[in-house]
Amino acid sequence: MGNTDRLTQIGRMRAMFAGICAGLTVLASPASAEMSAAVEALYTSVSIYPPSANAMTVCYGFVCRRREILDFTAADRTALTQIMNAGRASAAAERAAVQKAVMWFDRRMGPIIGTDKRVAKADFRYFDDKHNYDCWDTTRNTTSLLLVLQQWNLLKHHVVGDPHYRGNTLVLQTPHNTAVLVERATKIEWAVDLWPRGYLQPPDVMPVAKWVTED
Repeated sequence: MGNTDRLTQIGRMRAMFAGICAGLTVLASPASAEMSAAVEALYTSVSIYPPSANAMTVCYGFVCRRREILDFTAADRTALTQIMNAGRASAAAERAAVQKAVMWFDRRMGPIIGTDKRVAKADFRYFDDKHNYDCWDTTRNTTSLLLVLQQWNLLKHHVVGDPHYRGNTLVLQTPHNTAVLVERATKIEWAVDLWPRGYLQPPDVMPVAKWVTED
C-alpha cells in the first residue's frame, strides 16, 4: 500500500471515529447529564428511558406496569411556558406555578390513559390499577415533568432534587415517595406530591421536613 493509500485510509478511519463520537454525543441527552444517581434509578429500576426535552414516559398501573409516551407538542410547550412564566416573580410563586403544571399534566394524560378516573392514595387494594397511579408512578411522572421544565429553562428559583421516602412502621406511618424541588436560594427541599390528591386536584407542595412527618 502506497503512502497516498495509507493516508486516505487513515482519513477515512478518522472520519468514521468522528462520526461514532458525534453519535454518542447525540445519545447522551441533557437529562442524563443533569440527573443524580437517585433520580436516574427512578428510570433504570423499571427499564424506561429518562425524559428528554421532547418526550417522557408516563407510568401508571402501579410501579410503571403500564406505560404511555407523552410527546410534547408545540401547543404543550406553549401552555407549560405560560403557566411557569406566571410564577417567575418569586420562589413561592414558582411553586404555585409548578402545582398548576402538574395539574396540566393530569388533565393532558387523564383522557388518554384513563387516569381521569383515578382516586387519591390509590394502591392495589382498589383493584383498579389500569386507571390509577401509585406513589412510585406519581414520583416518576412528576420528576420527569420537572426535569422537562428544567431543560426548557422554565425553573428560575428551583432545581430538581432527589426523590424522598418516608415510612416508619413503629408509628404506623405507611411507606410513601415523592418528587422534590430544591429552592436555589435557601437549599430547602420541597415535596411535590400528587399521589394524595384525586384527579385535577393540586399536588401537595410542602417542605420535605414537614412531608416526612405526614401520613
